[in-house]
Amino acid sequence: MKVHILDDWFDTLRGLPCFSKLGGHDINVWTDHVEDVDELAHRLREAEALVLFRERTKVTRKLLERLPKLRLISQRSVYPHVDVVACTDHGVLLCSNMHADAPSYAAAELTWGLILSAMRQIPQQMAAAKAGRWQIGVGKTLRGRRLGLYGYGRIAKTVAGYAEAFGMEVVWWASKEGRARAEADGVQVAASREAFFAESDVVSLHVRLKPHTRGIVTLDDLSRMRPGSVFVNTSRAGLISPGALLEALNRGRPGMAAIDVFDTEPAIDPADPLLAHPNLICTPHIGFVTEDEFELQFSDIFDQVVAYANGAPINVINPEARPGA
Repeated sequence: MKVHILDDWFDTLRGLPCFSKLGGHDINVWTDHVEDVDELAHRLREAEALVLFRERTKVTRKLLERLPKLRLISQRSVYPHVDVVACTDHGVLLCSNMHADAPSYAAAELTWGLILSAMRQIPQQMAAAKAGRWQIGVGKTLRGRRLGLYGYGRIAKTVAGYAEAFGMEVVWWASKEGRARAEADGVQVAASREAFFAESDVVSLHVRLKPHTRGIVTLDDLSRMRPGSVFVNTSRAGLISPGALLEALNRGRPGMAAIDVFDTEPAIDPADPLLAHPNLICTPHIGFVTEDEFELQFSDIFDQVVAYANGAPINVINPEARPGA
């Protein structure tokens, strides 16, 4: 089967043990990122199976109409970037392991790294030291401070464990259903949304981006944070109202943000006002970018390719796309 893998920017997958699962298939790995539909359609014109690297490339109806040989899209986790209805209309199966039993420890670890970096001014202190300036400010100890976790899910619960090991108080906010689960588990839920943002030293966002969660964090929310507080986002930029984070930083509430995600990725304009903001520290969407996480994720993804090739597809999102369905 002709399998095309998109957006493997560092040609990492060939070096993973799980890559051997694709032995016997005709594999084409693309190590750059293309958004132009015409160019994508030309590249993928012979593809029978398409492997996606998370949400780096959108699969639209316009693209699918140009790929008559495509029969399978294999990926992992949520799929807001894939037009599932169009896949079904064109007889393309979408297979995606939703990994309900395990968090992304890589994303949780990066979240904690950003929290620690922001509170202790690690990037700024490193840059100053390398420039010959010895100590440029005073950071904050984590022990005894309050971490607000927005979203009662697997990654947030893992981050909560790190916070407790560091002696932080953890308080939660989430959807009505999420708050009910948190209360049933006996953990501390904020008295109100307003109190959650106003009383937390650090707020870390852990919510899936869906139509009803887009823009869920507003400028009003961020403006309630204290001048010395930190806002952290390793989930998705679209969870924040457009322009709200930049405006909040300009107002000084919160005092700092630490993010791994941007509205437009890759974010490569050093003059971008958010990217260049002095009170922002950031990483280039590397929450899941570790060898261990890649091996875990792509082992599942490649299993889906093999299962489809063997006539027994697994983790099918749109079973109605199967022939004869």
